[in-house]
Amino acid sequence: MVIEYIRYTVPADRADEFEQAYKTASSVLDGDPHCLAYEIARGVEEPEHYTARIEWDSVEGHEQGFRRSRRFGEFFAAVKPFFSGIDEMKHYDVRFGSR
Repeated sequence: MVIEYIRYTVPADRADEFEQAYKTASSVLDGDPHCLAYEIARGVEEPEHYTARIEWDSVEGHEQGFRRSRRFGEFFAAVKPFFSGIDEMKHYDVRFGSR
């Protein structure tokens, strides 16, 4: 499993639009076999900052499976208006933690 973190800066006047875009895109993530879980979080101290945290079965599952799937276009269309606000988009290996 790998975690993809996407950090965004979203102007306050577009916050509702951003959240709705990810709610729309979430139906694609829910149906993808490579996506294990996801969450969208908004900054408390800096509410213009959002983080999308997506658990994938593997980097290959994300990049070769999900991104090449026919439904990826639906996901991309929903979130594309916010791509200019991406500050980081990277995969991370989990080393330890708790649940």
